[in-house]
Amino acid sequence: MKFLTSLLSSSVLVLYCNASVQAALADVSRIFHQTPQLNQFEICQGGGCAEVSSALLTSLEWSAVSGIFNHPAKNAEDERKKIAQAIGVLEDLVGRKVGTSADRAGTFDNAGYPGQQDCNDEAINSTTYMRLLKQQGLMPLHEIEDIRTRNFFVTGWPHSTAVIREIKSGERYAVDSWFYDNGHAATIVPFSLWKSGYMPDDSPIGKERTVKTGNPQK
Repeated sequence: MKFLTSLLSSSVLVLYCNASVQAALADVSRIFHQTPQLNQFEICQGGGCAEVSSALLTSLEWSAVSGIFNHPAKNAEDERKKIAQAIGVLEDLVGRKVGTSADRAGTFDNAGYPGQQDCNDEAINSTTYMRLLKQQGLMPLHEIEDIRTRNFFVTGWPHSTAVIREIKSGERYAVDSWFYDNGHAATIVPFSLWKSGYMPDDSPIGKERTVKTGNPQK
């Protein structure tokens, strides 16, 4: 089964994403296989889904998401842009409820900040968000695939992502929300490009950042 390969990959990835946390594989499997509903779904945080929080969205909150799709996508590329934006809005809405609003891009140097999510958490949560979009008929041009992983320590640090497939062309795309802080639009690029080690040039990962008053020093 494809997901089992992804699941085993996630257990390795935790060594990278948060060395102090063991992957909660039972929770990962359960969340990945369940059918989320707007009034009940689960969110991973803490690294490798070490913490699981229940969340829901009100009809008013969901309207902020569905409003992105008020004008039907012109094509699959346009739909991907809307999906990326919607994931950012969902991160913002859900983050206020489950304590992940302060989640920062990347993983290293973030331990002192509350509500952090590693690449496994981000991949699982993005998949959950897209399942909600799919249920509501907002992703007619794409299918959701299993989480995928790159590197495995061979060519670099392991990293995971959510994946979608364009129905018409069959081309696969990585949907990666790990590159930016909570609430930023997800990064969606061809899977082959992502697999090669892609990172957006403007991602704050590994760069000096202005420290806000009250936050720990980086």
